[in-house]
Amino acid sequence: MTVTQRRGRRIMMEPAELDAFLGAQRTCRVATVSSDGAPHISPLWFVWDGTSLWLYSITRSKRWSALRRDPRVAVVVDAGEEYGELRGVELSGAVEFVGEAPRTGEPVPELVEVERLFARRNFGIDEMPHDGRHAWLRLTPDAIASWDFRKLG
Repeated sequence: MTVTQRRGRRIMMEPAELDAFLGAQRTCRVATVSSDGAPHISPLWFVWDGTSLWLYSITRSKRWSALRRDPRVAVVVDAGEEYGELRGVELSGAVEFVGEAPRTGEPVPELVEVERLFARRNFGIDEMPHDGRHAWLRLTPDAIASWDFRKLG
């Protein structure tokens, strides 16, 4: 993973801050490239495991189709209302498809912890419900840029 920030190092999140921020947030915005080259951006729930961002996407979505054609993605997670409290992270790279698509609950060892975290955070339960419509994408970012305007004082 590469930190792509040259400017703004003063407001960049340290690794522990980045982990805490991504661990506390629920919704990201996923940018993909459509078949005609146009950008497509959509919100999605996610889980951060300290290394990768896990996205649970509907397999019949425009996002899923775009990523099947071209797995490159940029994802933004941000928070704050007033200028002095804005903070966020941009992660970019190529997604990997993990598990069956759509997900029906077949045993996939690398999804056990991810699904437990996702189910607890988003549904308040310990076991992931599988609806046969969603599947997992893993983004292990090639580059990360972050900002925390609260550091400006």
